[in-house]
Amino acid sequence: MSGVTFKILVLVLAIGGGLVYKNVSQLWGDLPKPELDSQQWWGDDAEPKDYAAYLVNSSEIISNKLSYPEKTIQDLKDRLNRTLRLTPPLEGVAFEYGFNTDYLKEVVEYWRDDYLPRWREREVFLWQFNHFTTDIQGLRMHFFHLMVYDENKVGKQHYPVLLLHGWPGSVREFYDLIHLLHQSNLDKNNKYIFNVVVPSLPGYGWSEGTSRKGLGPAQVAVMMRNLMLRLGYDKFFIQGGDWGSIIGSNIATLYPENVLGYHSNMCSSMSPKSLVKGIVAGFWPSLFAPSGFEDFFFPKSNELKYLMEESGYFHIQATKPDTIGAALTDNPVGLAAYILEKFSTWTNPSYRSLKDGGLTKRYKMDALLDNLMIYYLTNSITTSQRLYAEQYAQEQRDLQLERVPTSVPTGCARFKSDILQTLDFQLQDKFKNLVHSTYHKEGGHFAALEVPKVLYKDFIDFVKTVERKFRIKTL
Repeated sequence: MSGVTFKILVLVLAIGGGLVYKNVSQLWGDLPKPELDSQQWWGDDAEPKDYAAYLVNSSEIISNKLSYPEKTIQDLKDRLNRTLRLTPPLEGVAFEYGFNTDYLKEVVEYWRDDYLPRWREREVFLWQFNHFTTDIQGLRMHFFHLMVYDENKVGKQHYPVLLLHGWPGSVREFYDLIHLLHQSNLDKNNKYIFNVVVPSLPGYGWSEGTSRKGLGPAQVAVMMRNLMLRLGYDKFFIQGGDWGSIIGSNIATLYPENVLGYHSNMCSSMSPKSLVKGIVAGFWPSLFAPSGFEDFFFPKSNELKYLMEESGYFHIQATKPDTIGAALTDNPVGLAAYILEKFSTWTNPSYRSLKDGGLTKRYKMDALLDNLMIYYLTNSITTSQRLYAEQYAQEQRDLQLERVPTSVPTGCARFKSDILQTLDFQLQDKFKNLVHSTYHKEGGHFAALEVPKVLYKDFIDFVKTVERKFRIKTL
């Protein structure tokens, strides 16, 4: 081969390699942070011409006491009294085909004859935290806000934390965790105490839904950050699972300057690189999963089978949320079956073989019905499900936030029976400072409700790690 020929060959390979790298990078590499409009309007009213004046006029934070008239509760009783023609389950079938209708009759009976006669007690229970509303980008947002008195900060590390729920959960999931975070002054050995903010996501519970298209998880992240700024917190921790995990990740990605640390109990990374890494890891599990926890991730065939069985709801809510919403609105029995079934299977897949779905193995029925009542009384099932459709709208996909890295300190708490697990090997491209990674043999998707003390300890351990590695100081 002549020198000229060799140089031409090298040049061709270099150009070809460069083109391959460019094409791969376009599909694979990190992307810059997009800029989202922090003033995007979601209200039914016309967008204000003077947004600065709107902020001044809408900044009021109103304390609320939630109460429903007796006629509303009586109407629900009447609906539950009208026994539906439920189709009996197949012989030998428990929860494998969905909510067992024999057990559904028992749940409805308890709801009607035991829980509802005590509704005023449950209302008082739900009022135990300070409920507030304020206007954010045209929507009335509901949230809890628990502030620590100065005398309780003495000798404590003190930070704000934003708790974010998902579907089909609500702020009700966090009640036990809120007590642990906010009332640590009851434990002299606990050195941490938090100002706690717990919003209902837009379209969930008492937070207003939008009538405009485009309010996806990235835009909700903007609203949650605006809420924290409204409350005076320009730096804060985040904890979340399910949608709360995705929205929390988006806040950490879009506004790293505001986030002290992001802690999730449903860690995920859906970038093309992460998905390929997951496939590669499936061939050599021992190289990628920590010893003793391989069964959290492998075999992948089991995980894929489980996701196929359990993701039907996801597909319909991402494509036809209003159809399933219409079927469930003003249909308390159907709503109970649809929501409570998730608290069975997503808590432990083995509960599908139990005729009662194992619902009361890990939860109190009153807690499950509290959550159900929030959806029913606020008529928020349809608006809550629209978040799935917005997540997969083209505008949301174009953002490609899963490929935008964040340097925010990140913690991942994995619970064995959750519906999805992701390796550190996959997460580290997105979360450049993954400083905390743990594995819990007990617990599922609704960790805050099921195992609040475990989740609390994991979160505190994460905060300690962030303090040590990044030298942050109490605020």
